Amino acid sequence: MPLILGTNSIKDTGYNVANSLRFNEGSSDYLNRTFGTATNRLKLTISVWLKKSDLSTGLFWHSYNSGNYRFQFYFDGNDRLGLLNVDGGSNNVELITNRVFRDVSAYYHVQAVIDTTQGTASNRVKIYVGGVQETSFATETYPSQNADMSLGADSYSCQLGRYGGDSDYYSGYMCEVLYLDGQSLTPDGNTGEFDSDSGIWKPIDVSGLTFGDEGFYLDFENSGSLGADVSGNSNNFTVNNLTAIDQSTDTCTNNFATLNRLYLSASSLNFTEGNLTNNGNSSNEWRSIYATIGLTSGKWYFEIRVNKVKSSDLGNIAIGIVSEDQVVQTADNGKFFGTSRGYAYHSKTGKKLNNDENEVGDTYGDTWTTVGDIIGCAIDLDNHKIYWRKNGTYQNSGNPESGATGTGSAFDLATGYTYLVAIATYYDDERYSFNFGSPPYSESGGNSDGNGYGNYAGSVPSGYYSLNTKNLAEFG
Repeated sequence: MPLILGTNSIKDTGYNVANSLRFNEGSSDYLNRTFGTATNRLKLTISVWLKKSDLSTGLFWHSYNSGNYRFQFYFDGNDRLGLLNVDGGSNNVELITNRVFRDVSAYYHVQAVIDTTQGTASNRVKIYVGGVQETSFATETYPSQNADMSLGADSYSCQLGRYGGDSDYYSGYMCEVLYLDGQSLTPDGNTGEFDSDSGIWKPIDVSGLTFGDEGFYLDFENSGSLGADVSGNSNNFTVNNLTAIDQSTDTCTNNFATLNRLYLSASSLNFTEGNLTNNGNSSNEWRSIYATIGLTSGKWYFEIRVNKVKSSDLGNIAIGIVSEDQVVQTADNGKFFGTSRGYAYHSKTGKKLNNDENEVGDTYGDTWTTVGDIIGCAIDLDNHKIYWRKNGTYQNSGNPESGATGTGSAFDLATGYTYLVAIATYYDDERYSFNFGSPPYSESGGNSDGNGYGNYAGSVPSGYYSLNTKNLAEFG
């Protein structure tokens, strides 16, 4: 199961990406613009950083005039990366990788490099992922020499996050979106580089590139104009159903935790907003889901917001952590707090739960069954303590800054394990959203951690940090 740890994270990335844009399929989110006259349709480069929120879908780039004239860069129904160019039945291109891309915790850097002037057919269209060229394809059709691509054709619509006028939308994060009109540039040294210490592929400053007449660069830093082109061309995109809330600080240089929909329980849960919001179970049954970042040391803070509870029986939500080796990997009837190293705070009773003590757990704090309740969680893996608070008040008079004393701590945590943030719900009507630092809802609290990351309702305890890769590389 893909998991982000301190060992595969970078603190000092050099160049830092400030924002991504969070696309949600259920909200029909997309960007679009109409192309003018291209500089050169024989040569072009597309570069995008993506973190998928869903599997078996993902057409993130589509340019078209009609069904017989279109260009697509996408993930197919089998999670393979594909590129398609159709030009009225001629000059067709189709590449589909054998490799699949199913990691919803990671950012993929995908780049298409096209130069149809090349004499060797396989050199005319190349696909790179993470700076490395893909060479193994399930489908492999190249254009004729000197063929014009449909991408960039005059009066064609270019859409990011949607397939034409259909209901096929992309779900996930997108940042550093580039289109170079009239240039074919490979990634290394142009759009990215390998980190000298870790070997991890990372972005670099692209502002000095030549974009061509129809080229563009979307950095999503202007919350009031999310489709703004900052290449100098002003080839701006129209924004459809995306708002300032969809501007995220979860990026390819600082990857924040989300919920990991690769676990079996995700098949019965309805996740939206970049895998940060749950819109209910498929039926009444305990189901647990876990975050994408694993914690072995350090001090960490996150929040959840209650969006809806079952009115007839209050709420039945449990929030907490569990050791990675005791994750309950089951589609149904899974309670993360039913293990010896699963620790939870229960909404309906206000009790703390461990080892399946549901309903008869130890007395701990207040219930949290009102829409809008904010539950904060402070995890101290240096002193092996955990604290929860409701709407700003720590339960059991807890003090997360008390260190080894553990004043008011809910549990003494077992040592020597990797822990995952976990949540379990029972009723179909339960709704909640996570805030790991870049909330999928309007949050006016404005509280950040000591490194300046996050936007929380409550103040972050001194020495505690958001769950993201820069903090993880430093403290995890």
